[in-house]
Amino acid sequence: MTENQQTEERNSDRFISAYNRIDQEMKHIIGSTDHHSFFRLIDLTKKKSAVIRRYEADLREFGDLRNAIVHHRTSVEYVIAEPHDDVVTKMEEIEQALMHPHSVGETFKRDVLTFQLGDSLSYALKIIRERKFNQFPVFLGSEFKGLVTPVGITAFLASNIHEDTISLRKTTLEDILIHETKRANHRFISRDTSAYVAEEMFKTELSRGHRLEALLITEDGEPSNELFGIITPFDILKLN
Repeated sequence: MTENQQTEERNSDRFISAYNRIDQEMKHIIGSTDHHSFFRLIDLTKKKSAVIRRYEADLREFGDLRNAIVHHRTSVEYVIAEPHDDVVTKMEEIEQALMHPHSVGETFKRDVLTFQLGDSLSYALKIIRERKFNQFPVFLGSEFKGLVTPVGITAFLASNIHEDTISLRKTTLEDILIHETKRANHRFISRDTSAYVAEEMFKTELSRGHRLEALLITEDGEPSNELFGIITPFDILKLN
């Protein structure tokens, strides 16, 4: 065995180290210095941490693996199994997500294209075609008025199905918003919100039979402040 092989950290050592750091961080999150099993810590911490909720199934599997490794050791050097590279990478990924969670401000910051209430539907459709955007924050001056989406546009067209012609230039986004305000299609969140909390917002609303079209990011989550970014359901897929 070469010197490099002797000093190279084993997967089992990396895995146990990450496991221990996650264990300690969960205690910190719940503010406990008492002894709890790893599985009990998961139960307690998931009430406060979106990261733990997201990775709960993985952590429980890894907890079983850790117990098998540690409890069946016959010596410090010997372990019953060396975790797969993918397992170690996943464990360290969870550790990083828990210790240094990304905020929506970091992950989804971007310039947001906005519209004015009097802008024409023709103009909005042109932007949809050119930029492939589907969600449009609409303002009256600096006052947020609502979010225009293809669902609202379709609802407007359906409500005018008996009209022989519809002028896309004369139809304004104010006309479209009448159909959007019948459903709560967006929410405002602060830039410090965890990206995993944002992901949960979409999933929670969907489980209730309601689809969020976008989360709008401002400094403190108030609609009166400048938009810092926008998150769409498609953006959330990038977290997976």
